[in-house]
Amino acid sequence: MAETELNVAHDFPALAQKVHGHRLAYLDSGASAQKPRCVIDAMSRFYETDYANIHRGVHELSMRATQAYDAARESVRSFLNAAYADEIVFTRGATESLNLVAASWGRTFLKAGDEVVLTQLEHHANIVPWQMLRQEKGIVLRVVPIQANGDVLIEDVRAALNDKTKLVSVAHVSNALGTVLPVEELIAAVHARGIPVLLDGAQAVSHRAVDVQALDVDFYVFSGHKLYGPTGIGVLYGKRALLKSMPPYQGGGDMIASVTFEETLYQEPPSRFEAGTPAIAEAVGLKAAIDYVQGIGFKKIAAHEAALLAEGTARLAAIDGVRLIGTAPKKSGILSFVVNGIHPHDLGTILDGYGVAIRAGHHCAQPAMEALGLVATARVSFGIYNTSADIDALVAALLKAKELMG
Repeated sequence: MAETELNVAHDFPALAQKVHGHRLAYLDSGASAQKPRCVIDAMSRFYETDYANIHRGVHELSMRATQAYDAARESVRSFLNAAYADEIVFTRGATESLNLVAASWGRTFLKAGDEVVLTQLEHHANIVPWQMLRQEKGIVLRVVPIQANGDVLIEDVRAALNDKTKLVSVAHVSNALGTVLPVEELIAAVHARGIPVLLDGAQAVSHRAVDVQALDVDFYVFSGHKLYGPTGIGVLYGKRALLKSMPPYQGGGDMIASVTFEETLYQEPPSRFEAGTPAIAEAVGLKAAIDYVQGIGFKKIAAHEAALLAEGTARLAAIDGVRLIGTAPKKSGILSFVVNGIHPHDLGTILDGYGVAIRAGHHCAQPAMEALGLVATARVSFGIYNTSADIDALVAALLKAKELMG
């Protein structure tokens, strides 16, 4: 085993199974990561012993559940190094977090002619909500181009800024190509003009430490299920003053201070944005996932995934007919590629027959595909449980696919 290689696959029950008679090589963590036993157990224990609705309940189980939910919020605050726990809003995922900002902040502070800057790399979740707002309010979307290697240049970001720019909303890491955007330099350049920045961190937080205070980012979003936690839970970080300036996203229980038929007074953030019964058990699972990842440490995670990325890149590039897509200098653990003569969907199906799970398609990033002259790619995305053995399985299956389709 390489010095940088982690040995944690045994912590993930799903990885012990065989698929179509083959050892499972799960290379689709960018879509959704597998769950360690500690996350599964934490959620099971909560349902078995502590489950109740939170807030306002005076019985023991409600108080335990409330403590667990509040502890999860504090865990996320510490994970992101946010200044205050009330800067952490729980949502259903990064998609809802982005929609919340567009619907609440955007509707309140944007008017016809105002501009929001995106890049061609964005996931649809960071495009469609702004298009909906464009249709509703007449805002303008200004798009920063990507280079042929999938990179985003800071000078192109600067060129997109003008007196009408009111927000820059970009990915921290591209889900389709793995490009790591120059977010520190980007935020400094954008803030120099007094413009807020939103980062979509869905593909970042499982691979690198994120410090929202050091970044000085205004909004940051991510999903729990890509961070080895459960589905149905996500996070919106927003600077306290920004969240306080925003109206509720949805109405219902627990987001109100008082209600009469004449008037409703709203809670302060984050409760203002968490109408109804939240995903309590999922918050417990998210805390367990954060504890697990932090127990390993991002220094080890980064070294492990960098080694996998380097090995995977070299071995795929050596296969005749394979073309890597997205070769920016700074990348996270994602390999997008195409194989001559084999559609990515067909390739994904063939590889599955050998127990190799990858993603095939446009990856909810059709503008990025179009910019690169593609319809789809095959995508390998590494997680902490992957090893060189998974790359061996991938390469062997790819060679079989070339034989079958050749």
